[in-house]
Amino acid sequence: MSAHKATIEWRRETDSFEYNDYNRNHLWQFETTTVAASAAPGFLGDALRVDPEEAYVASLSSCHMLTFLALASKKGFVVDSYTDEATGVLAKNDDGKLSITHVTLRPAVVFGGDKQPDAEALARINELAHRECFIANSVRTKISIETTTAK
Repeated sequence: MSAHKATIEWRRETDSFEYNDYNRNHLWQFETTTVAASAAPGFLGDALRVDPEEAYVASLSSCHMLTFLALASKKGFVVDSYTDEATGVLAKNDDGKLSITHVTLRPAVVFGGDKQPDAEALARINELAHRECFIANSVRTKISIETTTAK
């Protein structure tokens, strides 16, 4: 249906290429923007740059949000704001390999207008958003959604 491209660019900036010495900073180049990236700080990366683990969690959260917004709109609900404090857990998977084993999404949604979803309708929209999110459909990570009511 569509192709999505990214160019990842890294160049050695150190004299040594020993594990503790070489730089982890690199660029993620997309068609319209460039993102400064690095390894996670625990893996000798730059804490001021996005790391792949954070980006993975953010992509799951963003996809869920975009799918949620589309579904809410189609059901006649007006969303005024959406915030998600998503968390990913890096741990050993069943094969003993480091993996993001669980991501928890915590969408807090503020609805405007007269039509307000009840808790059951909100849970259904979140469930359907999860089932329809193509990023979630592309991974093996366990994803939980903790539905909350935003004020």
